[in-house]
Amino acid sequence: MTLGAQVRRALLAALVAAAVVPAVGCSSAGTSQSATAPTSLVTSTTASTGTSPSSNPSPDSSGSGLVAPIGFRAVTVTVNRPDGGTQQHCLWLADDEASQEQGLMGVSDPELGGRAGMVFSFPSDTEVAFWMKDTPLPLSIAWFNADGGFVSSADMQPCPAGTRTCPTYSARGPYRTAIEVPLGGLEPLALVDGSRIAIGEACSSS
Repeated sequence: MTLGAQVRRALLAALVAAAVVPAVGCSSAGTSQSATAPTSLVTSTTASTGTSPSSNPSPDSSGSGLVAPIGFRAVTVTVNRPDGGTQQHCLWLADDEASQEQGLMGVSDPELGGRAGMVFSFPSDTEVAFWMKDTPLPLSIAWFNADGGFVSSADMQPCPAGTRTCPTYSARGPYRTAIEVPLGGLEPLALVDGSRIAIGEACSSS
């Protein structure tokens, strides 16, 4: 092989390598992660390692050592039950990317710091999935559409520490709101098929 041929082959190899590099970030794993929310993500709405310092969970003030959510606002969620009755609950609100990425990750207090759950509010319809990375509490989740109507629900188990790939949980269709509660807590809050929700004003800090 002549020197000129060797140079041409080296240049060609360099061009091919440069063209391949951008595709790495578009692999199925990368795409899946970017569309997954840590629960509480997206729990949790992208699977990012970045979190907002104001949203990091911290031990509660009772001295129990349990970790409760901190840095989230609390809002009133009104539930119109299938039987025509209504219920109101006070839930933590995750309505921006940073708070949705944090969600209930790291939270070990089964009473969630005195709130019934966490509501994830999105500005437009989405189909982003949730996962349980670094989320020690088993959770139940319900998804609701733009009109507040129930879409579907699921039970989510913690992802074992050290697991490279955590299962993801998706709604059965586009949704606008998701509510996470401790496992089995959807029915007592009437967050069931046939119900309709509306997010209201801030609820009492007590």
